[in-house]
Amino acid sequence: MPSLTRPRDADVLRAELRRVATEGRVPVLFGGEVEGDVLRLSEFVGTRTALLRGLVVRASSGLGGASMVAGRPLSVADYRNAATITHDYDTPVLSEGIKSVLAVPVIVEGVPRVMLYGAYRSGAPVGGRAADLMVSAARRIGDELRIRDEVDRRLSMHETATALGATSERVREVHAELRRLASVAPTLRGDLTRLAERLVGGEDATVRLTARELDVLTQVALGCSNIVAAERLSLKTETVKSYLRSAAAKLGAHTRHEAVSKARRAGLLP
Repeated sequence: MPSLTRPRDADVLRAELRRVATEGRVPVLFGGEVEGDVLRLSEFVGTRTALLRGLVVRASSGLGGASMVAGRPLSVADYRNAATITHDYDTPVLSEGIKSVLAVPVIVEGVPRVMLYGAYRSGAPVGGRAADLMVSAARRIGDELRIRDEVDRRLSMHETATALGATSERVREVHAELRRLASVAPTLRGDLTRLAERLVGGEDATVRLTARELDVLTQVALGCSNIVAAERLSLKTETVKSYLRSAAAKLGAHTRHEAVSKARRAGLLP
């Protein structure tokens, strides 16, 4: 699925084709994006017919397909009579009056992503300054695609981290509510406590907290003050403080925040 924040990759290809047309005076330029082993031509400068538009070029087929597989520029000076390529696309190419062609792949991380073609209607080969400009254009496109890929990768990592953070917070809220309900509903305490423990995978054998100590830590983990925790658990504020001090001592913690952190590392809290 395309990124909503990423510009169309075809736009950078179109811009580079126009630059080569202007600076290199190459009369016919076209290209497109590669997906898997298939190239679809989509961008054109100087074409006279619509026969190349939307043309699908497969790997190893024609000059472009051969260039995709080779991973390097390939050219023919006499397209009609070239014996080094397949002639699957003769009709659209020859209908443009094309005689010489240079195909240049854009390789990113070892994979062809875009193909550029430059062509003359005369018999002169596509070389010299025109070829250099096309190779430079391919390099710039490759650099741009690498940057866009990295931006997409980092955005994806950020979105994943954000989603996981939101999920973790929701789990903590559910865990705290289950323990709170268990503390005020004695008949359901066993079932609710087991459900809460399933969210954290059970308690670590090296640290043991009482149910009340864990109830208090659960509320503290949500950011509740001692007063709020007391109200939620139907306890006195001094009682909450006592449970919190006891839990912190068992965990080897010196502050309420350190107690929560160590409880999480011990697998007592989500």
